[in-house]
Amino acid sequence: MLILIGNQKGGAGKSTITLLLANYLALVKKRKVTVLDMDYQQSISSKAEKAKILENEPLYEVVPADLRHFPALHSSLSKRANEIVIVDLPGKMDDDGLLPIFIAGDVIICPFAYDEFSVDSTILFAMVLRKVNERAPFIFIPNRIKNTVRYETKSEIEKVIRRFGLISAGFADRVDFQRISTFHTPLILMPIVLPVLDLIYDQFLNGEENV
Repeated sequence: MLILIGNQKGGAGKSTITLLLANYLALVKKRKVTVLDMDYQQSISSKAEKAKILENEPLYEVVPADLRHFPALHSSLSKRANEIVIVDLPGKMDDDGLLPIFIAGDVIICPFAYDEFSVDSTILFAMVLRKVNERAPFIFIPNRIKNTVRYETKSEIEKVIRRFGLISAGFADRVDFQRISTFHTPLILMPIVLPVLDLIYDQFLNGEENV
């Protein structure tokens, strides 16, 4: 099972969603997980290294990887029974090295915000991936929602995005998300994130096996 988490818009929350899902799968569902950190900032790899320094037991392996490494990594990881591989994609789409990853994805998760620039990037991301991968379901996660902002075009935006896949409940913009690590999700966030993660797991991941 290969899960892609991406959006060509920087700051959409890809790495945060990757950590939330990986922690959930390892801690709550007791699944075997590997994270491929292909984002250019490699913030997840940095968190994993910091966890090692603090002598925290890792929940899963984090592999910093370049796009050109994907075919070999995927070949190796696909031989591991019942393992879920999560890929934190780079925040751009102009590299041919992304095509094998897009084609291999079994589930695609796309965090986005309701501002115009983020929505345009999200729709373009979905259109490109759908052209090269017609089978993988899309889950869109509204992220960093500001409670003080009125999103007047929200319903129109969601109508367009639903052409590509499911829109989950959203995550509010709050500082607690910055405290997520490769071994810990703050308990205060669990009531917020569990409905979304349970939905993803129950509808798209439960019962799936790596083949």
